[in-house]
Amino acid sequence: MADAIQKKLQTELEKYQQIQKDVSKSMSARQKLEAQLTENNIVKEELDLLDSQNTVYKLIGPVLVKQDLDEAKATVAKRLEYINGEIKRYDSLLKEMEQKTEQHREVLASLQQEFQRAQGLAVGKA
Repeated sequence: MADAIQKKLQTELEKYQQIQKDVSKSMSARQKLEAQLTENNIVKEELDLLDSQNTVYKLIGPVLVKQDLDEAKATVAKRLEYINGEIKRYDSLLKEMEQKTEQHREVLASLQQEFQRAQGLAVGKA
């Protein structure tokens, strides 16, 4: 009986560790999005300081190409919208993962108690 519980405990532990890895990856991705958000907000602020007399260039590969100011502002606005949406998505994903982590912690705790009781019974019979 203790062996079956131990195998189940090991399986649950592996699932828990995988969730922890997923949480770590998601947090890292969210941090990258935060950095991109900051960069794009700075670009937006800089573009807002310009008027139609200024020239805006866009880097495409190794070449700087002239770009319309309104087009540049629209591009940055779309990028900010996308990044904010992704950050919200990662926030909800991390919240779900945290709930799964908590559920697995509870399952692991109960399995450990069950395993210890089974070991105690096995020692008592011997």
